[in-house]
Formats: sequence, C-alpha cells, structure tokens
Amino acid sequence: MQQLRPADLAAWLADESRPKPVLLDVREGWEVAHCHLDGITHIPMNEIPARQQELDPDAETVVICHHGMRSYQVGIFLERSGFTALHNLAGGVAGWADEVDPAFPRY
Repeated sequence: MQQLRPADLAAWLADESRPKPVLLDVREGWEVAHCHLDGITHIPMNEIPARQQELDPDAETVVICHHGMRSYQVGIFLERSGFTALHNLAGGVAGWADEVDPAFPRY
C-alpha cells in the first residue's frame, strides 16, 4: 500500500487523463455527515470485513479516514485479502483541510 499526500490526491482527481480512484471513506457515519470528499464510497471500518465484496480488488482505491490511521489499518486488511492497488490518504481529511482546502470542515 502506498501513502498518498492530500495534495497528490487533489492533483490526481484534477487530472482528466487519469482514471479516478475509488475513494473509500472508512469513518463513522456522523463523521461523514460532518464532512467528506465528493464521490466517496462510505463503508465504516467495522463493516469492511463483511462488505469487502462490494469493492473491486483490482481498482485503484484511496482509503480515507480522519487522520490516516484507521484507513491504514483497513488498507493492510484489504491487502491481505488480495487487493492490489491501495493508497492510504496520509493525514486523512484533516490533512486535506491542511494541504488542499482550508475551508474544508474540521472536527
């Protein structure tokens, strides 16, 4: 699994020549309701084992949480389950607010 800085994700999402990744947000529902990136797939961390079949194991997937720790743990789990193209959003949505969008809601 690769670590991906928020600024690099922003550049990826803005690059029309590059296919968009799956944005897998593993935070709790109340966190996602407070703030989230556009176009996410929301599966809370504790539901990943039961719902991983909803995800394509070969798709470029960026795993997202608040600060990057839960997403890292989910990424390791998915790697062990055969997922091959995983990226952890280093710093999570807090990092996104710091590096990309200062107006992004914080909590």
